[in-house]
Amino acid sequence: MLDLTQLRSFVAVEQMGSFTLAAERLGLGQSTVSQHIQRLETSIGRRLLARDTHKVVLTTDGEALLSHARAMLSIEGQVQSLFGGPSLRGKLRLGVSEDFVTSQLPGVLEDFVRSHPSVDLELTVALSGTLYEMQDNGEIDLVLAKRRLGDARGRLVYREPLVWLARDPDHIMSASPLPLIAFPPPSVTRAISLEALGRHQIPWRIVCTCGSLSGLTAAARAGMGVLVQPRSMAPSGLKVIAKGKLPVLEDVEFVLVPRKGADQALVSALSDDILAKVRSLRSG
Repeated sequence: MLDLTQLRSFVAVEQMGSFTLAAERLGLGQSTVSQHIQRLETSIGRRLLARDTHKVVLTTDGEALLSHARAMLSIEGQVQSLFGGPSLRGKLRLGVSEDFVTSQLPGVLEDFVRSHPSVDLELTVALSGTLYEMQDNGEIDLVLAKRRLGDARGRLVYREPLVWLARDPDHIMSASPLPLIAFPPPSVTRAISLEALGRHQIPWRIVCTCGSLSGLTAAARAGMGVLVQPRSMAPSGLKVIAKGKLPVLEDVEFVLVPRKGADQALVSALSDDILAKVRSLRSG
């Protein structure tokens, strides 16, 4: 019989790509997580994980097991919810900024969804400014997005520097006006970058506008221009433009902003889970 504790460690390692980060997320020692994986592999008789040059990845057998492991853990959560006394119920509308979704959201949300199967979580992905507008209109209960320095709204999750990115920085810096790849308004990163260029009187032109980070990344990887992103969310295939080549950009802050009148039990539970998971990820 498969051990649920071992499966939980297996799923965490797959999500985090690291034994160390998985251990921090689960509140266990790294050696304990390693033992869980070893015992799971022994019980199944197959190798489930392998290391590449950057992180731990699933083998073919690991990929085959993953969906079943998640299903078993989900059933466990449902049973605990059914027989474990009062549980959270209801609907929670979560809005998350586009760039955060592609980098950290899956690992942040999976445990919450599994632990609270009676909560109907509705996800909206958009630009930070758009999410705040939707929340003001009563359409979103909790926003996880960026704010500018000096903005008092929300509960701080972490602060992040913005960087200029390009496929070939030396080539792109020879262009005038500077070709920019940017989200459409209202975009926090767009506003910060244009203000910085304006202060230093650097001519610029927008060569690509897209509401999807995947679209912007494709344009940047094609060498069309410069993209601004939080440092930890820099897409692969792009290089940070060296200091002194372009103006220094102000930091941004990622925050959690609840809507007045939203279900406070649901908002608090998800907010606390997001804070714990994100800070665990970043501390690693």
